[in-house]
Amino acid sequence: MNVKIQSIKFTADKNLLAFIEDKVGKLDRFYDGIVGAEVALSLENVSDDKNKVAKIRLVVPGNDMFAEHQCKSFEEAVDMNVEVLKKQLAKHKDKERGK
Repeated sequence: MNVKIQSIKFTADKNLLAFIEDKVGKLDRFYDGIVGAEVALSLENVSDDKNKVAKIRLVVPGNDMFAEHQCKSFEEAVDMNVEVLKKQLAKHKDKERGK
């Protein structure tokens, strides 16, 4: 699967990029029809310490799947998005099988 990562208005370090590629790459285990993934990382201008936003869009034939979370760290936001996308992939897979 092709994973594109975009960090908006900042430069992401290599460890963060490797973490994201690893986590998002594992979604292939749940559904093998994933064409690609687009990850967008940004910092929100809020006084709260939960200012890191991660958005993930999975390109799947028929429908694209999307998840977005705002957390204290990008790693936490990506983890939460991956969990949401796992559920979406399971639903999509069941729907494909006609359940």
